[in-house]
Amino acid sequence: MSYEVNGQTVEHDEEGYITNLSDWSEDLAKVIAEQEGIEMTDEHWAVVNFLRDYYEEYQIAPAVRVLIKAIKKQMGPEIGNNKHMYELFPYGPAKQACKIAGLPKPTGCV
Repeated sequence: MSYEVNGQTVEHDEEGYITNLSDWSEDLAKVIAEQEGIEMTDEHWAVVNFLRDYYEEYQIAPAVRVLIKAIKKQMGPEIGNNKHMYELFPYGPAKQACKIAGLPKPTGCV
């Protein structure tokens, strides 16, 4: 299974998570988001970029509670709350945002 991006093939698992993290690009993120039914806004990109930075630092994708707390601290309570995060990523802020960010599925996500 794979995504097609700019003439390149990027492999992914059965759930849509890319298998080689170094294959990620913003163009790929747009393709994944489109397949997920998400139109990327600045807020979406802020979450995706936060996740990528977090992963780079800790080598793990944050759990949804950690993600929301950190977004709240960084971007304020209007964005960093459960309700708003689920509006951005209806299938789960951690799970869906990590997929778009090109990260592995977060631990604890079913």
